[in-house]
Amino acid sequence: MNAAAEPVLLARRDAVAVLTLNAPDRRNALTGPLREALHDRLASAMADETVRAIVMTGAAGTFCAGGDVAAMEPGAALQGRARVERLQRIVRLLVGGPKVVIAAVEGHAAGAGLGLAAACDVVVAAHSARFTSAFGRIGLMPDMGALWTLPWRIGLGATRRLVFCGETLDGTEAARIGLADFTCDPGAALETALDRARAIAAGPSAAFALAKTMLARHPVALDAFLPSEADGQGLLFASEDFAEGRTAFLEKRTPVFKGR
Repeated sequence: MNAAAEPVLLARRDAVAVLTLNAPDRRNALTGPLREALHDRLASAMADETVRAIVMTGAAGTFCAGGDVAAMEPGAALQGRARVERLQRIVRLLVGGPKVVIAAVEGHAAGAGLGLAAACDVVVAAHSARFTSAFGRIGLMPDMGALWTLPWRIGLGATRRLVFCGETLDGTEAARIGLADFTCDPGAALETALDRARAIAAGPSAAFALAKTMLARHPVALDAFLPSEADGQGLLFASEDFAEGRTAFLEKRTPVFKGR
């Protein structure tokens, strides 16, 4: 497979592994192949003793447009739950893995892309980046651990704004409320993230790994939270509202939700 066809690219910058979501025609949406490749690449980098920090970014000026809505067939709750659990393997690696992960966000971090960024230890965002929950548009609640990571990062009030009001935040506002940690000019997110990653890679990796383990215990253990997320999202996959939301998304129209 040539590099252009690989759903996730892996490059090394000395002790830093750079993972690039590489589905620009889908704005790096988490299709099945990309999701599996991201998990495998991330697991490999976490296990590689020569990797001391990880940077995650997206190809062609977009971080991640979220889930692959076209592939989200409404159906039984167990099917929806199984899909979410496959995504959660990535969240567990990001939050619980021993290496510090920095998200370099250009363009959109929407839906699951927002959750992906929020699960990283450090977020670098271009001023022009766009963060949005987006799940409500298709009748689902946030997943990818976002209802665990977002309150931790930005508090309950700002989380409610994103989830219930559907607000889109640019990189500057994201940094103001704590969703992003550093901002930069458009086009500079990757290099800014690499600068941070190199400094982290030169630090005490064993201490950082233990610190990540301790941080993952707050405020509620991730392993206690994620099964509830999967249960709830599984039920929503079986709802009429999700079926309508998905159809409206694909037809590029406003959904008409009925609350069931």
